[in-house]
Amino acid sequence: MQSRKLAYLPATLVLMGSFAVGGTTAAEPMRLTPTQYQAGLPNPVPPVQRAESLVSTILRDQQTLQAELTNVDLRARQVRLRSIARGRAFVRMTRAGLLPASRGVESLIEHASSVESLRRALDRDLASEQDLIALKARLLARNAELEDRLREMEAERQLMESNRVALEAARDRAVAFDRAFSGSEDSPHTAIYGAGAGPADPIPVASGFAALKGRLPIPLTGRAEVRPAKRRAASGPALEMLAPTRGAVVHAVYAGTVAFADEYADYGKSIIVDHGNGYFTVSANLATIEVKVGEDVGSGSRIATLSDVSDGPDQPALYFEIRRGTDTLDPAEWFGI
Repeated sequence: MQSRKLAYLPATLVLMGSFAVGGTTAAEPMRLTPTQYQAGLPNPVPPVQRAESLVSTILRDQQTLQAELTNVDLRARQVRLRSIARGRAFVRMTRAGLLPASRGVESLIEHASSVESLRRALDRDLASEQDLIALKARLLARNAELEDRLREMEAERQLMESNRVALEAARDRAVAFDRAFSGSEDSPHTAIYGAGAGPADPIPVASGFAALKGRLPIPLTGRAEVRPAKRRAASGPALEMLAPTRGAVVHAVYAGTVAFADEYADYGKSIIVDHGNGYFTVSANLATIEVKVGEDVGSGSRIATLSDVSDGPDQPALYFEIRRGTDTLDPAEWFGI
């Protein structure tokens, strides 16, 4: 029987390991580790692109493996048909018994030799069929491993894509947070009094935010205890105002335009209001945000709420900054504390 070589050579997945299949030699696939998968890939490669490249490699390997499975099935059918034909011939020849002896000793010896050769060929066919069955089982096992690896890589790729989107969103928020302090209007905003906090004297309100220094209204309704605070992104001090009630409402201390309303780094949910002439207030550590970027708010307008559930032993607290451009001002001086 003419030997025929089985080829199974996925791009990065196979090491050549030989074994006999009815006198033929085949390459057995061997599983590589995730680290070996990445060997030979361009470096550095962005994680998402690397994951996509590995997924493509696995898919190509699966196609090669499927082609090899098809080849094994074809060979198994051929061997099966050949063994059936030889088996039938063997049965016919053995049924003849000593009949060839009537034609002489030489005819009997030739018949016996043919029967033995046919038996050996039949044994080889049956062995080849068993080897091909075993090879198919190994290839199916490799295919199952590839399926598992593909699911892992797909999940990893989705996770990295989700992380990439979240990272880009965080960067966008950081840019928006910084940009908020560079878009102040030159003219002061017209004051609109709200139902909550609001200045008692309208004269400084009409004069602009700077005129409220020492008399700025507290952004929380009712009595609020304050304590010093600071965030890494701030150049100066800030205040934390302990909420007098659960779910306390946060008010705008002065009229302005919302320049930022989103989650930001260690500030949590935050609102930046542009009060004109380069003045901004930052209200952070919020539970809900009730205004949108670009929205005009009046002095005392409701803009957010604090949590109605305490975080550990501490009650909810509003983090509050006052800025002039990117410089953080001491809010205690503005509240007259």
